[in-house]
Amino acid sequence: MHRNFREGLEDFLQALRVEAGLAINSLRAYSAALGRFLIWCDLRGVRTWEDISADTVVDYLAARRAENMAEATVAQDLTSIRLLMAHLVLERFTARNPTELLSAPKLGKSLPHVLGIEDVDRLLSAPDGEGWRDQRDRALLEVLYACGARVAEAIALRTETIGPSMETLRLFGKGSKMRVVPLGGRARDALSHWMTDGRMSLPGARTRSEVFLTARGNPLDRTNAWRRVKAAALRAGLGSSISPHTLRHSFATHLLMGGADLRAVQEMLGHASIRTTEIYTHMDEEEIESLHRLHHPRG
Repeated sequence: MHRNFREGLEDFLQALRVEAGLAINSLRAYSAALGRFLIWCDLRGVRTWEDISADTVVDYLAARRAENMAEATVAQDLTSIRLLMAHLVLERFTARNPTELLSAPKLGKSLPHVLGIEDVDRLLSAPDGEGWRDQRDRALLEVLYACGARVAEAIALRTETIGPSMETLRLFGKGSKMRVVPLGGRARDALSHWMTDGRMSLPGARTRSEVFLTARGNPLDRTNAWRRVKAAALRAGLGSSISPHTLRHSFATHLLMGGADLRAVQEMLGHASIRTTEIYTHMDEEEIESLHRLHHPRG
């Protein structure tokens, strides 16, 4: 990548980290997306910010589509480039923003996969043994569903983030923003059993503050957490498409179907904008339409 590009990109990423407080995974995503774009520009002789035109960006997005990238990915690429160019104008790296007149591609509404309540029960009951691994996996699944936690939030749980009597958990979401979420009775029982029994049988458990540990007493990482959820899904006969995020989506949808306030669900999910949470109201509408078609005599 040309030095001129590297300096501007590093300045933008620094602003995202320091001023916007973006999480490390989000920073990596921006760095990767924009790095691809700037290398593509460099290879085509576009080596200064002033050389980047609207046509440059349009051609790049067309190249991404030719690689069979999903339209949502192409839209995200454009968003990243827009934010970068707006920052560069503000910081006087360049005098103009070539993306100002470009419109984002229209996307169809993509609704996340949600489990029915019976399927959730099957999934959460899949680790049915009394060994330490089943105790841990049961507690992890219960926390993911009971709190709508992201997998990164669940594996980051520490003993001091568990509230008195295990009635609440403190979760740290994107940008290290903290929220307090209630923990239901079944999740509380599973977590308590793991903390006082299975976890204590692992090496280093008394000195580690992380809640979820491996056989060697190390913190459970994101990859292994995904694997444990998928293993439980296969054990429950639910297939391999289930992920930790499926439980988060199911948590939100089941709350709204039960009559929960949208703002309360937004707070529990840690969404910065109510618009992000509103996708679940559309899912609820789809459920109602499906029931109408199934049961109404003229459905």
